[in-house]
Amino acid sequence: MAYQNAYAAYQKTNVNTASQGRLVVLLYEGAVKHLKAALNLFDMNDKLKAGDIEQFGIHLQKTQAIITELQVSLDMEKGGDIARNLMSLYVYFNEELMDATISHNKQKIEFVLSKVDELADTWRSIANSTANAPAAKVQSALNIQG
Repeated sequence: MAYQNAYAAYQKTNVNTASQGRLVVLLYEGAVKHLKAALNLFDMNDKLKAGDIEQFGIHLQKTQAIITELQVSLDMEKGGDIARNLMSLYVYFNEELMDATISHNKQKIEFVLSKVDELADTWRSIANSTANAPAAKVQSALNIQG
């Protein structure tokens, strides 16, 4: 019990003190965690047990909530093409996850996981190289017009 309280406090501090880039990375990491958890519920025949369907849905709903949070955090005015492309991806991911929730399509989840994992790696690099940089340098690294 004490371990869980300490871990929760660590997580809260991690979020409260993170840069904007690091917060985006944390969101992606949360999505990856929930997608992997959903995939782990499939058996050897790529089927879900009846008792796992509720947990499966919860993991996908949490992933969709994270993706929606990424959507609303986009600055469509300053982000230009990058923001528009990310918005399109996020909408597509949520559509695929909604379909996967209903159809229990493992391949759709694996596809979204692979793309979210790639985006997480990209944002990790950006956050590490620009975490303490002036806004102009961040905009330059992201190829955003100021």
